[in-house]
Amino acid sequence: MSEKSILAYFKTPEEAEGVSRKLQVLRVTEMAIDRFTRFSGGGLQNAVNPVTGDLSAMDSMTAESAHSGILTAAHTSSSGMSHGGDGGPTGRNILLTVIVQPESYQQALSIIEEAGGMI
Repeated sequence: MSEKSILAYFKTPEEAEGVSRKLQVLRVTEMAIDRFTRFSGGGLQNAVNPVTGDLSAMDSMTAESAHSGILTAAHTSSSGMSHGGDGGPTGRNILLTVIVQPESYQQALSIIEEAGGMI
């Protein structure tokens, strides 16, 4: 039998965890809860030197990915001269990934939607 996948977005990890507990009765094949941000890696807080508040020591450039450190450092919100303006993922940045059997798919969708998840 083929499996069905669902990607649902929530505002808090607690909302997603509550739904994941309810989905357990459906005997899901796979389930994961993840948070996503504007850039991969540690984000702006890892690019800015926490002691001096400047970009002179960008340890994140060599941490997980050189590209994420560069993107973070080049972003307008890293200079301190800008309010950032365009914001990042706000609101629904918690992703619940669920893989279920086809016969449980509609019930899983209903549980997620009733809990306020966005599919």
